[in-house]
Amino acid sequence: MPNSSSVSEFLLLAFADTRELQLLHFGLFLGIYLAALLGNGLILTAVACDHRLHTPMDFFLLNLALLDLGCISTTLPKAMANALWDTRAISYQGCAAQVFLFLFLITAEFYVLTIMSYDRYVAICKPLHYGSLVGSRACAQMAAAAWGSGFLNAVLHTATTFSLPLCQGNAVDQFFCEIPQILKLSCSDAYIREVGALVCSVSSAFGCFVFIVFSYIQILRAVLKIPSEQGRHKAFSTCLPHLAVVSLFVSTAMVAYLKPPSISSPSRDLVVAVLYSVVPPAVNPLIYSLRSKELKHALWKLMSRCVLKAINFHSTSADD
Repeated sequence: MPNSSSVSEFLLLAFADTRELQLLHFGLFLGIYLAALLGNGLILTAVACDHRLHTPMDFFLLNLALLDLGCISTTLPKAMANALWDTRAISYQGCAAQVFLFLFLITAEFYVLTIMSYDRYVAICKPLHYGSLVGSRACAQMAAAAWGSGFLNAVLHTATTFSLPLCQGNAVDQFFCEIPQILKLSCSDAYIREVGALVCSVSSAFGCFVFIVFSYIQILRAVLKIPSEQGRHKAFSTCLPHLAVVSLFVSTAMVAYLKPPSISSPSRDLVVAVLYSVVPPAVNPLIYSLRSKELKHALWKLMSRCVLKAINFHSTSADD
């Protein structure tokens, strides 16, 4: 019986059979990727350079932007390269690295989103205790716990998955290496251990989601007591988009990792994977930049400064 050592590479899902559609998918993913790079890059620069944004929420937003950049950079560049060069191959080591990095970053991101909901809960529902509950040391410890938990979760699942013998070919029905698709290639009952680990991890993620929903319910209850209609509208407009993105992220990830094989299909799996791995990193910068006047002001100043520098450089070059 062949084992995993006999597999030297995997074949990822081809987006289309025709060259025109392959290039269309490349252009679409390139646009999404550049938007994610620009949005998250601007947030990182603004938070790092503007001292007014050195608050706990902005610190967690900086962590979220870093994780978003890493997450989308783990999956899309390889998929775009395959579409551009009309190939499907990814090396065994590259597939393992992709699984590890994606799990590490996506797990840490969800824990950071949970921490951010806790930050908002304390700020709105327990404002007098905010300094003691969300101080600089507490922020650093919570962020370290999120990154550390993501790393340990990734090590566990990557080691378990790639220790399984593979005898069902090497074709992965996804545009990146995803554990449920790799488990389909296993020919050993040992994969049940990894399925059990996945169920535990997804259950933990669902618990975090319940905590996020509970936090926002408490926030909304506090907001409803605000006498100003404008104040209530502002609070709703900032809370609901975050809940929508988190709900999309959790629901699609649960479908991807917990669905029975009998209802699996390449097209459905592709859509689900895009919704939980590509959409959140691209839209998070827009949602969180719209939530904060200070961040919007810092981003506007940063972009204005860049435009002025470009104009001055162009004028200087023209004079020379």
